[in-house]
Amino acid sequence: MARYLVAAGLADDPEQGYAYAQAAKRLAARVGVVREACGIAAYRTGRWADALSEFRAARRMTGRDDYLPIMADCERALGRLDRALAVVREGSTAHLDRATQIELRIVESGIRRDQGLSDAAVLALQVPELTSGRLRPWSARLFYAYADALLAAGRADEARDAFARAVEADPDGETDAADRLDQLDGIEFDDLEDDDLDDEGLEDDDLEHDSPDDADLDGGDADGDLQDVDLEQDDHEDDNAEGGDPQAGIVGENEANEDDTGESAPTASHPG
Repeated sequence: MARYLVAAGLADDPEQGYAYAQAAKRLAARVGVVREACGIAAYRTGRWADALSEFRAARRMTGRDDYLPIMADCERALGRLDRALAVVREGSTAHLDRATQIELRIVESGIRRDQGLSDAAVLALQVPELTSGRLRPWSARLFYAYADALLAAGRADEARDAFARAVEADPDGETDAADRLDQLDGIEFDDLEDDDLDDEGLEDDDLEHDSPDDADLDGGDADGDLQDVDLEQDDHEDDNAEGGDPQAGIVGENEANEDDTGESAPTASHPG
């Protein structure tokens, strides 16, 4: 069972993690931590009703109230905003740690935005920690949610400042605050991979334009053929100069014979 729980928490694929959690549930359905793992896995896959059921079971088994924020968010995702607010109010009377209280306020802000109450969404997040110089593990989420609420309320300049604070509080990049800040500043990044593909396409086009025509490759170049003929003739002349022409040698011998005998010597083709 424990191995399934570990695998569910480490799985990159939400569906695979859900399958592992369900396998653990089949082995130990009455263990609170197992039902919690099933709830988280269902939440990651968008199974809001299943997640809500699992968290309710985990809360009954463990007596813990720190499931309330995610339970309220499941109600919100199911479109049951009144029930979501009821869960938030239930949490306000419980003895919750500060991190859970902040998470409840973040969910409440989202609910108010869904209701079209932008100013109420901003007000829900105005807590002392918002202006405190001390950073906490949940500060980035608080600043991010506040920036979102401000942006929905049409307060873009203040939203930009809040996103900038979220970036500073989130060095590991757990939120996309940096991207949201760039969007507000009008900064866009081109896909470098697409640019590389475009450049390769241009290079291929250039190579096609620079390559010789098929006709030149198949039939050859007329000027090149003439140059080859001239070179062959030059080679013959050089051979004659160095080794002598056989016909010229025969003529030379005939002339020599004429000088000796006074008669013409017979040639190879016309015997005397």
